[in-house]
This record gives sequence, structure tokens and C-alpha cells, in this order.
Amino acid sequence: MSPVDVLILSNGPGEVTTWVRPVVKALREKLGDDREQVRISVVLSPCPHASGKEAAIALSYPEVDRVQAAEHFWQFLLWGKTFDNWDWRSQGVVVFLGGDQFFPVVIGKKLGYRTVVYAEWEARWHNLIDRFGIMKAEAAAKVSPKYAHKFTVVGDLMQAAQSPIPNTQSQVPTPHSPIIGILPGSKAAKLTQGVPLFLAIAEYIHTQKPQTKFIIPVAPTLDLQTLVSFGDAQKNPFVDTFKFSGASLTVCEQNNQQPIIKTGTGVNIELRQENPAYEILAQCSICITTVGANTAELGALGVPMLVLLPTQQLDAMRSWDGLPGLLANLPGVGSTFAKIINWFFLRRKGLLAWPNIWAREEIVPELVGKLQAQEVGEMVLDFLNHPEKLANIKAKLRSVRGESGAEEKIASLVKEETESFGI
Repeated sequence: MSPVDVLILSNGPGEVTTWVRPVVKALREKLGDDREQVRISVVLSPCPHASGKEAAIALSYPEVDRVQAAEHFWQFLLWGKTFDNWDWRSQGVVVFLGGDQFFPVVIGKKLGYRTVVYAEWEARWHNLIDRFGIMKAEAAAKVSPKYAHKFTVVGDLMQAAQSPIPNTQSQVPTPHSPIIGILPGSKAAKLTQGVPLFLAIAEYIHTQKPQTKFIIPVAPTLDLQTLVSFGDAQKNPFVDTFKFSGASLTVCEQNNQQPIIKTGTGVNIELRQENPAYEILAQCSICITTVGANTAELGALGVPMLVLLPTQQLDAMRSWDGLPGLLANLPGVGSTFAKIINWFFLRRKGLLAWPNIWAREEIVPELVGKLQAQEVGEMVLDFLNHPEKLANIKAKLRSVRGESGAEEKIASLVKEETESFGI
């Protein structure tokens, strides 16, 4: 049996935690745990939403043998050499799990490896990629018949990332004790406005429904003190902008109690640090979130949500993809670019939340503008008081995603490619 390398290409925090994790586990189950025969490497490409901790997260997976961080990617793409000058076996498979679909084309050619691409909605480079695992058949609808044999419907990798989760039919809280998830983001560009606004919304809801429980699933790339600092008026001027009472952190090491954020009005928000936090999210009646990968995860879980993009300060939002994101973060002139980009964005806004983009319609409400806690809080209360509205959103969310089992089917595609090597 000839030794083989499996090279995983990925990028952002969402892909590393929700795609890479289940796939590498399935690969080990399919190909075995003998590292002399099958070695799994992860190479990360740059992502505007990255925190810098993605490499450490990928390296923590026991199935993975080595990881290269995103800052060294371009050298690898252009010259085929990693920062640590990795050796490569003569036979291997490149597996694409996030980034640009052209990357596996280039790297596969340089290494002489077969290529397998996971594509949620659109598959590219049909003539240059060996195999495609697609979420739904629609992704291959416009593919030339001569390439149709390359396509396999594998289902939804997000479903793999969330399992196992509790039976949501039995775990959903009663209308008298709702749980509301608060997901303000993981980077400063979103947390600056998100933390004071979202916690102010929780305070308002608490005045109307004091039995409500609030939780924040803390991103693994964010420490608690940093999160809470965005609720401090002395460190964040938006605390006053949103009329938020302020926040403090309470950590109790006795009886395994979860840490909490306590607001100035006495509302407790529980901080959950398990990763991924799908079990607790699946129990939420509704979540308040910002744009980004959070909406994809909640959509896959079938959890109703309100998606907020506050614009009290036009230059505060700088986490755009591609060239706009680079311009908005330039030293000195970035603030000016951010204001211009966001002004154009607000005039030409399309759908923002991933479930809405998938469905090409607004399944979950998107609120953009100079948002205030009371108006958003009233919307949340209306949903809680009308559970049939939440049930309708749940049904629509589940209808737009693919089937489960994608990680096993992708691993099978990789195994099929390695069989041509005599493994």
C-alpha cells in the first residue's frame, strides 16, 4: 500500500470549525489512522473574517497531522513550498473546504495530486477539478454533460457540524421560559456596536418578560474580558449611543456554574464557551445575531433569528470581503473608505443573511439602519408571543438546506480517488 497525503484547503473560522472538523474525522474512519500510510495536512488561505487562531483550532483536531497558517499561504500557492518546508508524498488528494475554488486547481497541479471540491451553491473549473461534492443537485444544473460524471450530491456539511444535537422537538423551551441566543460577532468591527445594542435589547425584553433566559455562545477566538470590555462606557462610546446600562463579568468557579455578564439593570446573560455551541443554540426560541457565518449555522440548526446591522457610525463596519475589506482597513484612510463603501452598500443592499441568500427571499428578518433596543425588542417579543410565526420560520429554514451525511460522502470521494493509487 502506497503512502498518501490528504491536503485540506480551508480559510475562515466558520469553515475550520464546521467543515474541516467533521471531514477529517470521517477521513480517518474511511482511510485509517496509520499516519505512515495516510497523512492529513491543513493549509489555510487568508480570510477577512479570520481571527488568527484558525491554525491552532485546526491543529487541535487529533485527526490532523500538520497545519500551515494563512499568513504563509501565498508563498505556498506561488512556489509550492510551505513555511516549514514540508515534504510531500508522490501521491495525494487536495480537498477544498473553503476559500477560492481556483486554489485547488493550482495546488493540485503543482503537487500532481487529485482534487476534490465541496461546493454549497456554485461549482467552478469543471474541466480542471477531478471530483465535486455538492450540497444539492441544483449546483450541477448548468454543468456540461461531459463533466456530469464528476458531480456527486453529498448533502449539507453544516448538518454534519451540528450533530449530535438534542431532539429539538422535545427540547424547545415552553412559551413561559424562552431562551434567547445573543450572537454579536467575534471581531471588534461588529462587537463595537453589537455588544451594547444586543445587551440593551436583552434589558428591554427582560422588562417585559422577566422569566426570559439569555445566552451568548462565545466564539473560541474571543476571550471573556475582551467581550465584556465592549459593554464598558469608558472603553466603548457606543454604550452611551445605545443607552445601554453597562456590563460586568462574573466568573464563579464553584458548582461548575457558567460565567455571566451582568448588566447595569441586573440582567444576567450566560456565557457558553463550548465549541461548537449547537446543543444550546438548538434550544433557543430565537436568536439575535449579526451578519456572517452565525446566520449559516443558525439556519442549518433551524433556529429562527433576527439579523441586525446597526449603522450608527458608517465607518464602524469594516469586515467586508475582498477589495472593499482591504480598503476599509487601510491605515489612516480606512475610515473614509469605510464610510463610502457602507454608504453605497446601504443604497444597494441585497439579502445579507445566509438562509435568505440560499432561499433568495427573506426567510428571517434583516434589520439595517440606526437601530434602537426598544424597537428590536418589540419584534422579538412579538415572535415569542406568536409561536406560530417561529414555527413557520423553522420550517422554511429546514427546507433550504441539504441532507445530512455529507462528511462521510466527501470522505468516500477522497477514498475513491486514492484507490487509483493502489491504496
